[in-house]
Amino acid sequence: TGLHIISKMRHDAALYLPYSGPKPRRGPTPRYGEKLNYAHLPANTLCHSVIDDDYRIDTYQMQVFHKSFSAALNVVVVVKTHLETGKRGHVVLFSTDLALAADQIVDYYALRFQIEFNFRDGKQYWGLDDFMNVKSVAVTNAVNLAFLMVNLSAVMLTPYRVAQPDFSVLDLKAQFRARRYLDETIKMLPDPPGDDLVSRIWRRLSAFSGIRVRQLDRFAA
Repeated sequence: TGLHIISKMRHDAALYLPYSGPKPRRGPTPRYGEKLNYAHLPANTLCHSVIDDDYRIDTYQMQVFHKSFSAALNVVVVVKTHLETGKRGHVVLFSTDLALAADQIVDYYALRFQIEFNFRDGKQYWGLDDFMNVKSVAVTNAVNLAFLMVNLSAVMLTPYRVAQPDFSVLDLKAQFRARRYLDETIKMLPDPPGDDLVSRIWRRLSAFSGIRVRQLDRFAA
C-alpha cells in the first residue's frame, strides 16, 4: 500500500538480531539470531551520542525481527544515562520503513500528538466527518480543505494564546460566531451602539459557547 508504521514498543520488547550463524545442512536458514540485549547493545549500531545537561543520550539503530511481524523492522533504541549516578533508561521506537534514518524516526514519532490533534480538529471543528463525497478526487479535496483550516486556525490562535495559552479552536469559533450574530443584530437597530457596548456584548455572547473566552476586547479587530 505504500504506507508504513512508526510507533513505540515496550521497553522490554522481544527483538531478535538476524541470524548470522552457519547455514544448516538441511532445512531453511533460521530467521532469528540472538535476542537483543538492551543492557549491551551492539557497538556497531551506535549512531551518535550527545551530552544534555547531566545525561548522555546514545541513539542506536538496527534492523531486527519481532515475532509479531512478518518482515524486519527498523528499530531505534534511545538510551539515556545519568552521568553521575549511572542510572539508565531507554525507549524503543520502530518503523516498517527500512530506509528511514534514526533521527527521522525520532522526529516523526515526536510529532504524534500534533498529528492526533490535527485529526481531532479536522473532524471535530472543520467538517472532516461531515462531507458526503465518495469519489477519490472529491474525498482528497475535502481532506485537504479540512487540514488547511486546521493550519489556518493554528495561525489565528497565535495572538490569543499570548495571554491565554489554553485558548482553543472552540473558543475561536465561539468568538467568530458571536461576532457574526452581533453584526447581524446591529444591522437591524435604528442607531448602532457605541464601541464599548459592542465589545461588552461580544464578550458576553462569546462566553456562552466558549471555554476560555476572557478579555477578548483586547484582541478586537
